[in-house]
Amino acid sequence: MNPQDDAAAAAPAPLPPSPPEAAPAGAPVLAAGSSTASAEPVLQPAVQRSLESLARELLDDRRAERRWRVFFRMAWLGLVVAVVWAAFAQRGHSSAPTGPHTALVEVRGEIAAGTEASAEQLIAGLKAAFEDHGARAVVIRINSPGGSPVQAGIVNDEIRRLKALHKKKVYAVVDEMCASGAYYIAVAADEIFVDKASLVGSIGVLMDGFGFSGLMDKLGVERRLLTAGENKGMLDPFSPQNARHKAYAQAMIDQIHQQFITTVREGRGKRLKETRDTFSGLFWNGEEAIRQGLADQIGTLDHVARDVVQAEEVIDYTLKENVAERLAKRFGASIGEGMWRAAMAGARLR
Repeated sequence: MNPQDDAAAAAPAPLPPSPPEAAPAGAPVLAAGSSTASAEPVLQPAVQRSLESLARELLDDRRAERRWRVFFRMAWLGLVVAVVWAAFAQRGHSSAPTGPHTALVEVRGEIAAGTEASAEQLIAGLKAAFEDHGARAVVIRINSPGGSPVQAGIVNDEIRRLKALHKKKVYAVVDEMCASGAYYIAVAADEIFVDKASLVGSIGVLMDGFGFSGLMDKLGVERRLLTAGENKGMLDPFSPQNARHKAYAQAMIDQIHQQFITTVREGRGKRLKETRDTFSGLFWNGEEAIRQGLADQIGTLDHVARDVVQAEEVIDYTLKENVAERLAKRFGASIGEGMWRAAMAGARLR
């Protein structure tokens, strides 16, 4: 027997291949000879469904955002239309007097540019009152502590011009207070009526401010002020007071004071009983103001309309900025600012 045959006979027989292990339930099965790439067709539908769901949600969000944007734009448009309508409706309603009447213009609060008692507002009301043929006379009802001599002077000049042009009487009626610039306006009237407790006068001019130079020295703060022009820093509150600048400012307000005095003398004429205190800045109650010739009689608006003008119906010609107009101006300002910013952004982009 061949030795090789004996070795072959002694070799153990090969074991049969073991059966494949069962895969876990739900796990993807890879067939023999396949690669991981073959798993893509099985995973793709789930991924696609997720992407489609995400796209739908994004589209819904965009649609909702667009709807809200349109809603707010329409709301703003509705607000603007309502504001404009309210402003014109109120203004149109206030200018429909019928028959003989007493025209009223109110002077309330501080007399200054941009306020309800500015020269622009008051003159607009005065013109409308004088130009109405049904107005027998014009009453200026005053409750003001004064304000700008410029604004008061403009109103005084316009009252005198309108009186000469339309040949109508003007009466001033004082409520609580008629001081300083308010009295500057009142003396343009033909007569001044007051309550016995009204405050009248304060014929003077002031220029106020603060000085912080001593405090700055204590705190160790140095003021570094650069000017082109030796007087440009005049009355700077953070610099020591300059005697020459102080004298210049005093001369200026003295000159304005003299203009005020001249206007009062022209308006009151021989009725004014001057004393050393008349133009000192003091003020008096209505009863004392009558004694000094600063006012004429005790009286109210109703008394003047009924007994003096003899036209009991009172029509208010005061130009008043209502809430709608304020909203319109504010809205217009915000729109203008937005347009300006958009234009600037566009310019930068270009």
